[in-house]
Amino acid sequence: MSGDSIENNENNASVLFAGAAKSDITPSKGTLVGVDFLSHYARFINDTLYAKALVLKQGHTIFVLVMVDICIMPSDFLSHVKTKITKATGIKKEQITLACTHTHGAGDVAGLLGGAVDIAYRNKLPDLIVKSVVQALSKLRPAKVASGSGSLSGYSLCRRYLMKEGFEARNPVTQQLDTIKTNPFGAEDQIIASAAPVDPEVCFMAIKGLDNQWIAILGNYCSHYAGDWDVDTITADFYGTFAKHLKKMLSANDDFVGIMSYGTGADVNTWNFQNPDKLPKEEFAKTEIMGRDLARTIHESTDSLEWIDTAELKIAYDELQLPIRKPDKSELDEAETKLNKHKLDNLELDEHGIAMIYAREQLLLNEYPENHTASLQALKIGNQIIGMSGGELFTETGTWLKNAIQGHNYFTICLANTYDGYVPPENELEKGGYETWRARSSFLDGNAEKKLKNSLVELIQKLVSDAKG
Repeated sequence: MSGDSIENNENNASVLFAGAAKSDITPSKGTLVGVDFLSHYARFINDTLYAKALVLKQGHTIFVLVMVDICIMPSDFLSHVKTKITKATGIKKEQITLACTHTHGAGDVAGLLGGAVDIAYRNKLPDLIVKSVVQALSKLRPAKVASGSGSLSGYSLCRRYLMKEGFEARNPVTQQLDTIKTNPFGAEDQIIASAAPVDPEVCFMAIKGLDNQWIAILGNYCSHYAGDWDVDTITADFYGTFAKHLKKMLSANDDFVGIMSYGTGADVNTWNFQNPDKLPKEEFAKTEIMGRDLARTIHESTDSLEWIDTAELKIAYDELQLPIRKPDKSELDEAETKLNKHKLDNLELDEHGIAMIYAREQLLLNEYPENHTASLQALKIGNQIIGMSGGELFTETGTWLKNAIQGHNYFTICLANTYDGYVPPENELEKGGYETWRARSSFLDGNAEKKLKNSLVELIQKLVSDAKG
């Protein structure tokens, strides 16, 4: 729809417009892939990666969501991209959600742990993201919205385990023993049980034009990537196969954009350590069927949706200053001693290699400021509310948020707008496990989770109150 047509409808402030588009962001072969404990180089490209943009507009209110097929985007990079979007479109940063799917089969622009940033790809990506927004704006047309949810079990499991007495899960930062073991590869016979429940809900928001043609579906699932492929492969993982299958099931045209977002699954993945033969082991087999079943779960709910063409669009944004966990002098001295004695080249992912990676992390984390700026954002459209956080939030936090936000369909998109790292609840931080190990990937203090979730609920309550007013 042309800009003139949109302007002619602005006298009716209740008219909702929507547009969606995607731009190809696939890295070339040879690109550094991440994020992982060590760097990898792309040798194979399995499927196309995208920046997928969804734009909603009502009167003078406009909202942009861009879901990028990438693992992690650091805060400074996100700020840079948002500035470029604002310059190109005039849309303010508070009206933009820029988030990661969290596929690990993408170019590395973060360089955490033992990985390295691919500078060429980092320089190339911002303009490709901006392109998706500009294209989505050009496709704005009168629209209607609906929301729903389903349930999908069998693919998401808590990856934090309680282990048998005598099993030693050593924290590479403190050298103390953790009470939790994350991803116990090779120690499956020592598992007692998963440490926490998972959230099997598949939430979604659906958008159609008033001509009944599909524009987009934004889904949300609380789990890490499938990861059944080699580390030197570029892939969108199940986020990509989800979109492929959903488009086919809906018989949607080529303008349809299927988007899957990363929910509160910091402690969840798809690897079944206690029943390893439950899912097929061939390369990309789990990625394929997981994407298909997520698409099917949403597709089965679409016939019963209640569509609204005058749903009120509201946005709220806030930022918090949160203390950073930093090493003390003795820990810094110990980290320096390790680096003086041992090289960082050619590390293996054994106890020594992990210890060296985390020794380096302490020195780099020490360069951080005392406080971190964390973003919070909320979108309300009709009965759908979406919260956005820059952290990787645990299932416990996501479930708490769903219970706190009553009377609306709700889900949380993680890794959005800022990079806050893992944000374990205080009780989980005390138990240890990979997600809690102090590093640039897990750097907030024990109070951060409580502050973030309470502040997000306050932001949403104000949003709902303003909408009623």
